[in-house]
Amino acid sequence: MLDVASGFLVFGAALLVTATPGPGSFYVPARTLAGGRDEGLASSLGIAVGGLVHVMAGAAGVAALILASPRAFTALKWAGAAYLLWLGLRMYREAHVQAPDIAMAPAGMRQAFRDGIVVEALNPKTAAFFLAFIPGFIDPAQNVALQFMYFGLLTVLAGAIIDVTVTLAAASARTVLVRRPAAMVRVRQAGGAMVCALAALLPFA
Repeated sequence: MLDVASGFLVFGAALLVTATPGPGSFYVPARTLAGGRDEGLASSLGIAVGGLVHVMAGAAGVAALILASPRAFTALKWAGAAYLLWLGLRMYREAHVQAPDIAMAPAGMRQAFRDGIVVEALNPKTAAFFLAFIPGFIDPAQNVALQFMYFGLLTVLAGAIIDVTVTLAAASARTVLVRRPAAMVRVRQAGGAMVCALAALLPFA
């Protein structure tokens, strides 16, 4: 029997954790400012799918093995940092492209979705949260894998709510900035620079 009360606690904690600075929480608004609301929502969906990777890995015990091995965990962090750096540089380089050329193109949305998956799947903060917090609510006498997936899915749902909220707020700001092309370019460049900064900080998380 799944514990509903513990589920509410995990959901609330996940809301707080997702709202703190991290690769996903900064990547989503940066992507929204660069490509528009639809691209931001695609990124949010991708991040949710990437979170499911951690849920499945945690349920299978793979994440525990990664965190138990300093080398494996370090490799995960550096891989995530390298991917974020590549994304940030690409966003900065494409900052001068006018919104109608790239914002709502289906290919752009698909790319945003794929990038969101990779950003979150390589986010060690998510794996660490799952393994540090969720086991405290698991009853060893019940199906451990099922309970982990239950709490993990609640965590992913909480993250998706925060990401969508941030996307909508960033999209509203973009509607004002889009009337000022020079300012829009600077905002896009700032978003790319912000993602690059996260790439530099991620290995030390």
